[in-house]
Amino acid sequence: MKDYKSWADEYSKQLASLYDADESRQIFLLAYSFIRNKKAVHYALERHTLVEDGASIQFLHMLQELQRGRPIQHIIGEADFYGLRFKVNEHTLIPRPETEELVDWIIQEYADIRDLTILDIGTGSGCIAISLAKHLPNARVDALDISKEAIAVARENAVQLGVPVNFIQADILEWDSFMQDSQRYTVVVSNPPYITPKEQAGMHSNVLQYEPHLALFVEEHNPLLFYDVAADLAKKHMESHGALFFEINQYLAEQTVDLLRKKGFGRLRLRKDLNHAARMISAKQIL
Repeated sequence: MKDYKSWADEYSKQLASLYDADESRQIFLLAYSFIRNKKAVHYALERHTLVEDGASIQFLHMLQELQRGRPIQHIIGEADFYGLRFKVNEHTLIPRPETEELVDWIIQEYADIRDLTILDIGTGSGCIAISLAKHLPNARVDALDISKEAIAVARENAVQLGVPVNFIQADILEWDSFMQDSQRYTVVVSNPPYITPKEQAGMHSNVLQYEPHLALFVEEHNPLLFYDVAADLAKKHMESHGALFFEINQYLAEQTVDLLRKKGFGRLRLRKDLNHAARMISAKQIL
């Protein structure tokens, strides 16, 4: 019979070819938290406690799945984001900490604004739209995605977290065919596909194998396609005092700024993420 520390050591040893020591520890703590239905902080108190057979079977099953490269979030079926817990699966991106920073930026900017309308383009699991709706209760939030499977997950998350979000299954590339001319938004936000084929070589295998390529990758010859289209939508449907927020490819930051300037946006603000990479941009229309 193993104790919890022995299982933590086993995860570190067996996953060494896939993850570094810190990543393996975080993965084990997510497994521990899920199996024990406790916060990870409790591990420090229980690390020398013997693990019951049922829990050991779960740890072993998860470890076997992890060795195949499957993300821990897909194994347990959920991921934490901005203090909330979201259902995720192979049809949705796993929410990243960098995206939490984008959400926090918007919340800080609009916490005191009433009659707020928000459009989230490419919602995936709904993490951006739902987090904004949860923390900006005066807002009306629309969220769209081309994937019907992703929309189904996002709707389930909104119900589970008790927030009203209007989900739209649609192709952003054809926005002018379904957007009403009178529709206006205070905030247009998007974390669209932005990874180019050349960048795939440096990505972790679990992302390439298990996360939806539709939500990740763009063609090499047109890497800013979705920013271009979303900016056009914003020009027509954003309120005069509204703002556009993007999560961006750090290697295309200057090109993204240039694209927005050429489309008539101003008051451009580029922000770095927790890893000091140029990751977020905000812009307003020049009237």
